[in-house]
Amino acid sequence: MIYLLVFGAALVAAVLLTPPVRKLAFRWGIVAAPGGRRQHSGLVPKLGGFPIMAAYLLSIGLIYLVLPPQGDDSLRLQGVILGSVVIFIGAFLDDRLDLNPRWQLLFQIVAAVIAISHTVFIERFTNPLPTTAFWQTEFVSLFFRLDAGNPNIVVIRPFLVYIISLFWVLGMINAVNFLDGLDGLAGGVGTIAALMFALHSYNLLANTGQTAVTLIPLALAGALVGFLFFNFAPASIFLGTTGAWLLGYNLATLSILAPAKLSTALLVMAVPILDVAWLIVTRLRRGQHPFQGDRRHLHFRLLDRGFPVRGIVLGYYAIAIAFGLVAIFVANRLLKIGLWLLLATAVIILLYWLSTRTKLTLSGAETEE
Repeated sequence: MIYLLVFGAALVAAVLLTPPVRKLAFRWGIVAAPGGRRQHSGLVPKLGGFPIMAAYLLSIGLIYLVLPPQGDDSLRLQGVILGSVVIFIGAFLDDRLDLNPRWQLLFQIVAAVIAISHTVFIERFTNPLPTTAFWQTEFVSLFFRLDAGNPNIVVIRPFLVYIISLFWVLGMINAVNFLDGLDGLAGGVGTIAALMFALHSYNLLANTGQTAVTLIPLALAGALVGFLFFNFAPASIFLGTTGAWLLGYNLATLSILAPAKLSTALLVMAVPILDVAWLIVTRLRRGQHPFQGDRRHLHFRLLDRGFPVRGIVLGYYAIAIAFGLVAIFVANRLLKIGLWLLLATAVIILLYWLSTRTKLTLSGAETEE
């Protein structure tokens, strides 16, 4: 019952809050004009993070009233909430004032450090390999070691824990931000990821006892579903920086809070992560800023090749759902790795093929080769 209550409260709150936020965005002039990377007509508000944040916090407040987190979970959730507030403020300033990349990065780092300081960090993971020999080699053992009590668990050396955790949070924030290019794309994939986190945590509940940690992703999913009523194509409001950063930050931190959700995030978000990795490498090779916005992302390339918006978005949804279910219900680690590598190969081949077919300028202009 509590699960439906948390999800439903966030959903209803987002549905009720989004229309007045749209009006507020018009009043403040925080709107996306036609042109640029997106293809839409007329002015569209881009304060989607406001109703999501409000609905999310409202539902979290309900969790604290009914089933308050205890011990380490309480400390970590405080870090997630405080970091969410910081990332939300920075994102709002970016939507309002168009911050330069240095200020954007500063807000993202501060939010990540807040989470890490509240012990939201990656310190161990399940050995994905069929043998432990790799982790015991002289060079690798400088960075990782096997858990003394459970050799299937790989422990990250302390000096590397904070670096990996920081890059994970920053990477997820920017992966979601880049994914937010088509109506309903980032919000829908984020919803699927949050639901998969909740389902995975629920399956492990008997061993972990982390009921509150299971409920938090449900609160996020409910807020996103309520928002998607207005954001799915054709969107009447965009996520904006507020929504994209908030979503990316929470997917990154919530994936750390409970066992095995990190692997779930890697599988559910595989396509966006691979897309961003490919673009960063290609931009650096060209001497461009790695986080410069353009239309080279996979979803834009597919759109420019004539695929419909809804078809692309639903395709992303299908892949996210399929790989999320694999993460939860397939126990064979080698099979998971094999499927991920298969998807990675397919995405890279597709990106390479599309890049050889079309030359795209940073301004979004297109010329056939």
